[in-house]
Amino acid sequence: MLPPLYYLVPVLGGYAATSYYLLKHPLILQKRKRLAFHCRHISHRGGAGEKIENTIEAFENAVAHHTDLLELDCHMTKDGRVVVSHDGNLLRQTGHNVNIQDVTYEELPRYKESLEVTFFPGHMSTGTDHRIPLLEEVFQRFPGKPINVEIKEDSDELIKKVSELVKRYQRVDRTIWASTSDRVMKKCRKENPQMPFMFTPRRGIFVLLLYYTGLLPFVDLPESVVETYMPSIINRTYFPKSSLMRNRFLVYLQDKLMVRRSLFQHLQARGIQVYLWVLNQDTDFRRAFDCGVTGVMTDYPSKLHTFLQEYEGGQRTQGVDAQDTASGDDQQRTHM
Repeated sequence: MLPPLYYLVPVLGGYAATSYYLLKHPLILQKRKRLAFHCRHISHRGGAGEKIENTIEAFENAVAHHTDLLELDCHMTKDGRVVVSHDGNLLRQTGHNVNIQDVTYEELPRYKESLEVTFFPGHMSTGTDHRIPLLEEVFQRFPGKPINVEIKEDSDELIKKVSELVKRYQRVDRTIWASTSDRVMKKCRKENPQMPFMFTPRRGIFVLLLYYTGLLPFVDLPESVVETYMPSIINRTYFPKSSLMRNRFLVYLQDKLMVRRSLFQHLQARGIQVYLWVLNQDTDFRRAFDCGVTGVMTDYPSKLHTFLQEYEGGQRTQGVDAQDTASGDDQQRTHM
């Protein structure tokens, strides 16, 4: 009787080779997603480092600096208005210990004169606009701009109203459902299944498991967008509340496991866009794009715009130089 390894080794070898080939050529098994947008430049809370976060002024500043996608957060007031705000309690943003759901839209306090940038501690943002806007205002002001709408409450009414606004302003194809909760995301998808949606953190872990077991090329993924942090910013510009998340070994391990060029390339080949957040320094921008992400989410739209001009210009120059070199080699061979 032949030992089990005699059969197991070629089977595992064949599986590994097939998985690797399909990782590089995913469209053999999977259908490519076709999104109506391609985002390199994403403005976190409208660009919270340059203007007061989630205000119309912030969104206008981001658009002026050629952002491809506005990222924002939604809550609902006592009188059923959908407003754009990251926090449900307004103490950090306004200095008033008020819950959005407990007051009417007219009773909402105004933002402080300046706010600390959440993902760049010690840096402040200011502006002339201190009013919490309605989501409808944002849709009206920026009709053609893709928008990532994060649902911050587990509220059926909020989800329904956001979906109704998306339909009313005919932007189903360019508005992304976003939530960190699987429960909330399930409700969002049920309410409006036509809208593209992001991976929740739990689903993101599932994708990593598929990737490292070689199963990823074989599994259908309904999501259209990956939005995740770049672990290397932890303890530099991002300080999670959990001490476990700040553990240096775990940060190193996460970075090695999550930031994988082959994984990002596979997802993008399937039409799934990959965004890393929230990056605010040129060194982090460069590392993200060098690793093959689709886009970067930042608090500084003008800084990212300047970086992309130089980075993409450098890539074009390298491409031209490579072509010139190849052409020169061809000419040499012709004259030999």
